Order: sequence, then structure tokens, then C-alpha cells
Amino acid sequence: MVKKVLKFGGTSVGTTERIQHVANIIKKEQSTGNKVIVVVSAMAGKTNELISLSNKISEKFNKRELDVLLSSGEQVTCALLAGALIKLSIKARSWLNWQIPILTEGEYSNSRIINMNVDTIDKYLEDGGVAIIPGFQGISKNGDITTIGRGGSDATAVAVAKIFNAEKCEIYTDVDGVFSTDPNKIPVAKKIDKISYDEMLELSSLGAKVMQSSAVQTAMMYDIPLEVRSTFTERKGTRIFSQENIDYTKSVTGVAYSKDDAKITIKAVEDRPGVAANIFEPLSKAQINVDMVIQNISSDQKTTDITFTVKREDVLKTKEILKKNSKISYKEIIQNDKVAKVSIVGAGMVSTPGVTYRMFRALSDEEINILAISTSEIKLSVIIEENNIFKAIKKLHTTFDLD
Repeated sequence: MVKKVLKFGGTSVGTTERIQHVANIIKKEQSTGNKVIVVVSAMAGKTNELISLSNKISEKFNKRELDVLLSSGEQVTCALLAGALIKLSIKARSWLNWQIPILTEGEYSNSRIINMNVDTIDKYLEDGGVAIIPGFQGISKNGDITTIGRGGSDATAVAVAKIFNAEKCEIYTDVDGVFSTDPNKIPVAKKIDKISYDEMLELSSLGAKVMQSSAVQTAMMYDIPLEVRSTFTERKGTRIFSQENIDYTKSVTGVAYSKDDAKITIKAVEDRPGVAANIFEPLSKAQINVDMVIQNISSDQKTTDITFTVKREDVLKTKEILKKNSKISYKEIIQNDKVAKVSIVGAGMVSTPGVTYRMFRALSDEEINILAISTSEIKLSVIIEENNIFKAIKKLHTTFDLD
């Protein structure tokens, strides 16, 4: 008998029929003698629907009240799933975030879980019950409902696994697991049977939608085994665990992409010590995440161009901050929203020479120009023109024997 956390995403609970299907999965899991805690998302489309309602009231809807509104989506799922389990003669009940409570800290819409009260739910599990918990939310020390941000149900599930000392956390979704790239765009993409925390963290942060990156980071920190699997098939999913348990036969595990980036170039900025710090300090204070940075070699020893990438949603705010920055002088600011980021990820890259060359040669063969580059031990990312994104992914997938 083990304690397991099962998390079901929005598509898994998108209709009452699917919720009844999920109830049967839980019944089967409990019949093996396992203690089961279930974390659920809002039904597919519900969060967007609630945001739309708030926008009809005001485009600057109060953040506290927005968290109260958005938290209702998961509460609906909890109650429906508990009802479905009770119909199957399974002892089950739902808990709202304040009833446990799930304690959080941080800002509205971007809080993090710091603790939970385990006693009541542990006793319920000992008595043979299934506990159903809403993902994505908690309650602050001031008693306010706070949400964890989009994808926060993954983070809730991993936090629950940690705090309740669960042996495993299973993430149920609408795909069979983690794929070598987006199977909706590249049909030859293959399911990865096992992957390290580090690789999964890179893929999540680089655009893979299967898991939230903060959830992977927490799992890695506390060595919580994860499995991403489909709600709609009985096939085994992708197991995620520490790197030493994986025998790497390929240098690259997967190809990720993101179309959320924009490139900003500051032309003819002064070429002197401290200028880069003066540029990026106010951006940091404004919580704007800067990714890739390139500084051109100065031709006249007086001025240079500095290029960097930010999220597209931050472009206007970034330009506004730069224009108000009295510590820098420059000729002009140029933005390019029509770019995309393509990345290869693999723990095997560390011990494999020539990976960088192979990537650059592959893109060159497709006449794809590289606009910026970023590297780490297990990742190589490039910025390219957006219209080349899927041509690049397909070529790289083939180049690194992932087809």
C-alpha cells in the first residue's frame, strides 16, 4: 500500500462524461489498496470564461476579487468528481483550499504554496476515503484566496506529494506523455519513456506545455518521482526522475519551441563599463525577464548595439522603461515581434562533441538565419524568424535522430 497523488488537468475533466471516466480511474487505483489524493484543474475553458466575465466588468478588474473568481473553477470540478465517486460507492469528499488549509505567500495571481495541514486528510485516507483537492489556489496568512498562476494545478499536485510524503505523483493529461517535440505539429514525434528532472525543467521552461516548470523544479528539489500519462488510454506514460537513473543513448532528448518572445535592439548605445547594468537594472525591478543578450563589437570604440529578448507581452512595458531611463543614451530602439525560439535539450549533450555545429549546420541547410543564441550544459536555444519555426523543428528532429 502506497500513498499516491493523481492530478487531472482541464481536458481530463472537461465534461461530466470525462469526470465520470476519471472517477473510474480513481476507483481502480484505490482498489489496489493505495491511499489516493486527487488534485484537479478547472474544466477545460472555464478559467478563460471567468477571465472574460471579469473583463466585461472591467479590464482592470481588482486582483483580489479576480483570484476569488478564478478559484471557483476548481471548486466546481472537486464537487462534481466527489459526486461521481460517491455514485460508484467510493468514500470521497472534496476540500476547499481554506478547509485544509493550503497556505500560500506572495502576490495575487502569482503566489506559492508554503504548507498544508495534513492531519484531517491523513485520517480520512486511513479510513479508506479519497481526498479531492482543488489545484491552482490557496489562502494567505491574511485569509485571502490567492492563485498560483496558469498551470498552477501541477505545482499544487507536487506540493501535495511533498507535504503528504507521497511515494509518487501522476499527472494525467490528454496526451500519452512527454514527446520529443510537439506531436500536433510534427507527426513523427515520439513519446519519451523516461526523462531527467533537468531535461524536463528545460523543456517546460522553453515552451513544452505538458508540465509547469515550477512543479518540475519542486519535484527535482525533493526527488519526487513523476509520471505524465494519458487519461484516455491505459498506456504507460513518461517517467521523470533523477538523471543517474537514465542511460543516455542520444545526445538530444527533445526539441522545444516558443512563439512568445520578442527581440529588442538598442542602437548606438554608449560603449563603456556599467551601461549594460544601467539598461537591465530597471527592467529587473519591473519583473521583466530578459533571456538572450548580445552586445556587438564596437566599431568606433564609442558606441555599440545591444540586443536582447523578452516576452512579447512585456515589449511595450520594456520600451517605455528604456525611454524613461536617464542613465543611458542611444540612437533608437528597434523591436521585432515576428521571432520564435527553438531549442534542443538533452543531458547527453554534455559528453557529445559537435552538437552545436550539427544544429547550426542543420539550420543553415534550410537557409534559416540565427538571430541570437543561448546555451547551457544541456540546452542550446536560438532565435529565428517566426515563419521558419516548424521547418526548423522538423529539420532538427531529423538531424538528431528523433524521428
